[in-house]
Order: sequence, then structure tokens, then C-alpha cells
Amino acid sequence: MFETLSDRLESVFTSLRGKGRLSEADIDATAREIRIALLEADVALPAVKAFIAAVKDRAHGAEVSKALNPAQQVIKIVNEELIAILGGETRTLSLAKNPPTVIMLAGLQGAGKTTLAGKLGKWLKGQRHAPLLVAADLQRPNAVQQLQVVAGQAGVDVFAPEPGNTTGQADAAGAGDPVAVAKASIEHALRVGHDIVVVDTAGRLGIDADMMAQAVAIRDAVQPDEVLFVVDAMIGQDAVNTAEAFRDGVGFTGVVLTKLDGDARGGAALSVANVTGRPIMFASTGEKLDDFDLFHPERMASRILGMGDVLTLIEQAERTFDADETARMAERVLGTDGELTLEDFLEQMMMVKRMGPIGNLLGMLPGMGQMKDAINQIDDRDLDRIAAIIRSMTPAERRDPKILNGSRRLRIARGSGTTVTEVNQLVDRFGEARKMMKQMAGGMPGMPGARRAAKKNAKKGKKVKSGGRAGARPNAPALPPGMGLPPGFKLPPGLSPDLSNLKLPPQSD
Repeated sequence: MFETLSDRLESVFTSLRGKGRLSEADIDATAREIRIALLEADVALPAVKAFIAAVKDRAHGAEVSKALNPAQQVIKIVNEELIAILGGETRTLSLAKNPPTVIMLAGLQGAGKTTLAGKLGKWLKGQRHAPLLVAADLQRPNAVQQLQVVAGQAGVDVFAPEPGNTTGQADAAGAGDPVAVAKASIEHALRVGHDIVVVDTAGRLGIDADMMAQAVAIRDAVQPDEVLFVVDAMIGQDAVNTAEAFRDGVGFTGVVLTKLDGDARGGAALSVANVTGRPIMFASTGEKLDDFDLFHPERMASRILGMGDVLTLIEQAERTFDADETARMAERVLGTDGELTLEDFLEQMMMVKRMGPIGNLLGMLPGMGQMKDAINQIDDRDLDRIAAIIRSMTPAERRDPKILNGSRRLRIARGSGTTVTEVNQLVDRFGEARKMMKQMAGGMPGMPGARRAAKKNAKKGKKVKSGGRAGARPNAPALPPGMGLPPGFKLPPGLSPDLSNLKLPPQSD
């Protein structure tokens, strides 16, 4: 969503790099270019004015003039002001002292409230809560049925005593009273034992008095601890106007951004918190129920400036990978007690695939913003082809690829819908990868089998280095085994897996 803004800001900062001193004209020109970039991203004018004023005031101050690298200091200022305009700090849910905690969702129709209710329910369940979804949207056709389906996919309970609008008409008679449903849900939650209640309310195509009156009535009936305004991040400037109307009419404590994976300019995300004075609490970044998490202003600012989002990448890995599974895979990959097999590589590949598209994962690494075109060319179907080839092998062939003769490779190619050439490439690259893993096991102190590998090399007259290549930082952290690209997965031209060649953004104190 922020690719255009990121590209514009990158070009602005490129012009600053290399200058030992910034003049008044340089600062004014930089501020002007940043203002244009924000306006083109559809950021609200009041937010742009406040942002530029803060950047210019700090850039003209002593923190830049006395800095060893003024250009890097300006980038640091822009990063900090982006964090401020996005809300400053991560805001979590305020839980009631006496359960259940009541969360009310409000917003326009089409913003994704019902789907988001399921995402929020699954996220809360992962936080060891017992959420209850309440179908209080009785006006939109089949909204109740949609919430029941989403709740089933999320594995959470739903309270839906009324069928809602099943006729498809705009104002169906006998759909039920949403205020009564919302009020009854609290009693049901207390009786059954749910500690959080998420109330899905009706929306409209635009702001009107009836919608506001109904939302206020539901709010007064359930006395929610949190009122979350759900806004479509792709509707641009109008998102801010709608947010202000809801803030003044109903009142809300936080904002949830949906459809952040879209190709819109992203102005709503940079405007809504600053204009309304309410923090962005959650963000939905895809269609799947797992594509939902807390909103971290500092991480979003880092991604906009092309600095990556390693913390989110690590959190995704921790949620996806089981600790015992990762430890066992590390033993297989780096140990010398057993041989790495194609079955192990298939398992690695499935672990990585569970984290999401490869392009999205690479985009979270620092410096990858300079390789957007190459990353966009990555096709996850390559992983499917590799998996099909390995699964077309017998268990014996996966354990020992050396037995793969011509007839076996032809059979595997036909069974996987690929060519013999692709099978050969996978086997060859797997052999190279296995050799590399053995060398890593012998050269990393403290790893299983490292001492035996060192003795074996000593008998052959080889000297084993304990610190890796010359000049390398000792004890440098390595990517988890599951984070490696499997053999046969081809990166596009210009995209190298060697992160040492990346042009990383400047680090600030």
C-alpha cells in the first residue's frame, strides 16, 4: 500500500546522502518534497501541515547542525515524526476488571466489520481468551449467516438469536431488534463463561441519522469497554471524514484498519490517528483470518522508510514454528548424526509457506525496499512444484537421492507434472545444499558433531576455522533453519540471497 510513498521518500533521502552539511535551502527543499509525497499519498492536509512543521522545526535545530551526519539525522527525525503521526505507541485492549469485556465494532458497510469480528475472535482466542461474537447486524442481507460461517472458521462461539435480514431487501420487516440482541448477549456470556464479547453492528453506505441512532442505542445498552471504528484503508481521504463523523456521533476509543494489503495510496492510515486523536489499535493485512495483528506505529514507519520489519517477521516465525519442531530440524540440518534428506527439506518448505507469501517475508527484511521489482516477480507456485516433485518420490528416494537413475527421474517428472530437467535441478541443488550444511556443522562451535568434524578434518590435514570467514562478527545470529529458501526455489534476476550485499539504511543512536 505504501510503495509509492516509500519510493518518493527514498528519492528524497538519496539526494541528502553524501552531504556533510545541510543548508537552509536543502532543508526547505527536502520538506517541500516530503509534503508533495504525503499529499500524493492522500494524507489529510491538517496532518501534512503538522508533520512538515515538526520536521522543519527539528531540522533547523541544534540536533541536525551539530550532528556528525546531518542527512542521517534528518532521516531519523522523519522516522520519529512518522511514528508520532501514526499514533506514537502500540495501544492494546483495555480489559474490564469484572468480565466480560465488551468490544463494539462500528463503521460503514463494506469496511469489513463482520470478517474482522472473526479475525479479532481468533486473535483473542490465541491470547487465551474465550471470546463470543454477537450478530447484531440484522439489516444487511445474510450478515448473521456470514458471521456464523466466519466464527466457525475461527473456532469461536457466536450468539445469533435472530436470523436477521434473509430476504435481501434493504429494510426487511421482522429482522429483529439489534439492541435487544446486544443486551441479551451480555447475560449469555456471563451464563456460559465468555470473558470477552465482540458485538458486530450494522453499517450503511453513508452516514445517516438512523445508523447513528442505532449505534448509540447499542452502545448505551451494553456499555462497551472498547468501541472500535473499522475503516477501509483503501477509501482514502473520505476515511478521515467518516471517522470524524463517528467520533462526534457515537464516539470510539480506537481504530482498526482493514485492507492494508490493497494497492491504494494509504493516506487513511497516516491521517486517521492524527485527525481524530484516537489510536490505531489493529490492522488487517489480508483475506485470511490470520492476517490480523496489533498495529505497531514504529514498525509501520520503518516499513514506509524501507528499513524493514524484522520484529514482525520474528513474531510470525514464533507463531508458526513449534519450538520442538524447530530444534529437531536444527539438529537434522546442522548435526552430523544423520543425513539431511529431501523429506527434511519438504518439511522446511512447508514451515516457511505457513508464514505467508515469500515476497511478503522478504519485504520485511531491511534493505529489500530497493528490490521491489525483483521481489514482485517471486512466484510461490515454485514451492508447489518443488513439493510435487518430492512427494512423487518414494521414501527410499527421498532419503537417498543417489539412487535416482534415469527411469526413476522420468517417473517422478510425470507424477509431479514437471520435466526431467526440473527434477535434475532440484536433485543437484539439494546435493549442494547438503554439502553446505555439513560444512556449517563442522565450522560452528557448539553445534552437535562439530568436535567430531574438526577431528576428522584434522586427520586430513585441514584447518577448521571456528569463527567463519575472516572479519566476521563472532557469534553472529543466523536465520532459523525453516527460514532458508529450499533448493530449487529460483529467485528473480537481481535478487540475491546474500544479505551482505544489501544497502542497509543508516542506523541512528
